[in-house]
Amino acid sequence: MREPKLIDYLLLIFLSLIWSSAFFNIKIATYSYSPVMIAFLRIFFGAIPVVGLCLFKKIKIEAFSKDWYWFATIGIVNLVIPFFLIAYGVQKIQSNLAAILMATTPLSATVLAHFFADNEKINYTKVFGVLIGFSGIVFLFSDNILINENNFNSALLILLGSTFYVIGGLLTLKVSNKENENVTSSILIWATIFILPLSIILGYFNSSDALAFTQDLHFSHRMDSTLSLIYLGTVPTGIAWLIRFRILKNNGLVFQAQVAYLIPIFGIILGYIFLKELITPKVLVAVVAVIIGIYLVKKSNSKKITSV
Repeated sequence: MREPKLIDYLLLIFLSLIWSSAFFNIKIATYSYSPVMIAFLRIFFGAIPVVGLCLFKKIKIEAFSKDWYWFATIGIVNLVIPFFLIAYGVQKIQSNLAAILMATTPLSATVLAHFFADNEKINYTKVFGVLIGFSGIVFLFSDNILINENNFNSALLILLGSTFYVIGGLLTLKVSNKENENVTSSILIWATIFILPLSIILGYFNSSDALAFTQDLHFSHRMDSTLSLIYLGTVPTGIAWLIRFRILKNNGLVFQAQVAYLIPIFGIILGYIFLKELITPKVLVAVVAVIIGIYLVKKSNSKKITSV
């Protein structure tokens, strides 16, 4: 690994912008597509550039090897479930709220890693960071202007989706000895295999989704929703992973993890620019609390502190 250069910081900012842009695009996609169809097409379009890269570089894809069950499990937990929950939740809340709620991923990861990762034990600084970060989220839920009885459960689904991201990340450690391109391709392949029949089943047998799914089948969509959906798959799900891999390879995990600070900030800015979403004082307080919490957690990882 090398010391970060200007190009590395520019790539980091670009990656943050890409991932932040996913939230308002999900919101636009929900105008015409059902959550399950958004999840399916996002995974399908995301698989194309990554699988294509493996074919170009002649990297063996082990989706159906002896470790297939790990790839299948990670695909379901890390892609299918969170993609569906986030799309379902964003239907009723602002996209900037989703960006803030998803930014809690490093905080959730800190708690879960203490129990399931040998070298990620919690300490006093991490506890303090987690408490500050989640206190900001609790404060955000008190914002009756943006979160009320009509969309409270939707906001909770976003948080649940972020938790599944963390669980999926921990499961990925089971195949960490394999090439990243191979792992990502295998996970996307299994996620596609699982979500395709699931989308059909939910569409035909779940009355609440039947109308939306029927519209999906008849391609009666707004153009902006379709473009957002294609963008979601190819850029935040596919191309962004390639940028992430380059940053990890050149600068390491700690440097790449700094995107967590930028995503809620860019998420708020982009939501305002493209959707004119409301920004309340409680939203700003929550963002600051989450960023401080993430900073404390990251800082504690760079030095040894007495464990709790």
